[in-house]
Amino acid sequence: MKKKLIGRGVIGFPVGIAIGYVITVIISICIGDGFFYPVTPELVNKMGSELNAVLLQTGLSGIMGTGFAMASVIWEIDSWSLAKQSGVYFAIACVIMFPISYFANWMPHSTAGILSYVGIFVAIFLAAWATQYSVWKRKIKKMNEGIKDNNDMN
Repeated sequence: MKKKLIGRGVIGFPVGIAIGYVITVIISICIGDGFFYPVTPELVNKMGSELNAVLLQTGLSGIMGTGFAMASVIWEIDSWSLAKQSGVYFAIACVIMFPISYFANWMPHSTAGILSYVGIFVAIFLAAWATQYSVWKRKIKKMNEGIKDNNDMN
């Protein structure tokens, strides 16, 4: 398990950076004025320069990728119920996301901004969980039908 955690963590760092970069490109496209927005203006102000802000955000994105990649081993603990796996993974995701999002200025530093961010995070988490659940439920149903068909032939 320790080897798997380390391996996933090492792979997760550059994946986190890549995902972070893609998100900045998508945000820049959505703004639609032809400019690239690698970081929030608040982070640039806090860090003193755009380069320092980009370096911090890149590092934080890598740490986030590492955390999520390492946490993925939770889904392989067969002795845990789906509810326990989901709850523990959600708790770890919150511990990873909230401080990084706060320090990277991805949310307004106000009560309303934090509550809005938490609401969006929970909604995205639930949508991703429900999608994965549905996909795996269909795959398992199809495998069970294949096994039943195979048993009926014998």
